[in-house]
Amino acid sequence: MKQLWAPWRLEYVQHADDGDDCVFCRAAALPEDEPELVIQRGELAFVLLNKFPYASGHLMISPYRHGSAFDDLEDAETLEVQQLAVQAIEALRAVFAPEGFNVGWNLGRVAGAGIVDHGHVHVVPRWSGDTNFMPVLADIKVIPEHLLETRRKLADAWPTR
Repeated sequence: MKQLWAPWRLEYVQHADDGDDCVFCRAAALPEDEPELVIQRGELAFVLLNKFPYASGHLMISPYRHGSAFDDLEDAETLEVQQLAVQAIEALRAVFAPEGFNVGWNLGRVAGAGIVDHGHVHVVPRWSGDTNFMPVLADIKVIPEHLLETRRKLADAWPTR
């Protein structure tokens, strides 16, 4: 069994709830998409890049409604989150041609949720050998492209429905 180590996220996860503002609510409220890395907006949910990614193109899909836990979503929210996840995979395939994806919810702090009060789905593109010695030996994660450039590419490639 191989391990995926992400020690650089520990400080973020431990302090994600510090402060009063919610990263999803802040991103949803801004009229500009670029500052908070928003890629796509739907009626009930939206897509944004993760500022602390596991891999290039790591994005999140969140309902606009704060406090929207996995088991608390309205049917329409559930449907739109799922539809946006499908579209995200399509855009990521077009831009980065990943070999696979991790898609899922982290429910609760002990399950890895950095933000527990505002539900969201992670979509992480994966490639063979996408983890290497850098995080283990140097405590460094190499993301080869600036997040704003990744955001632009994905927004441009977003499927129209």
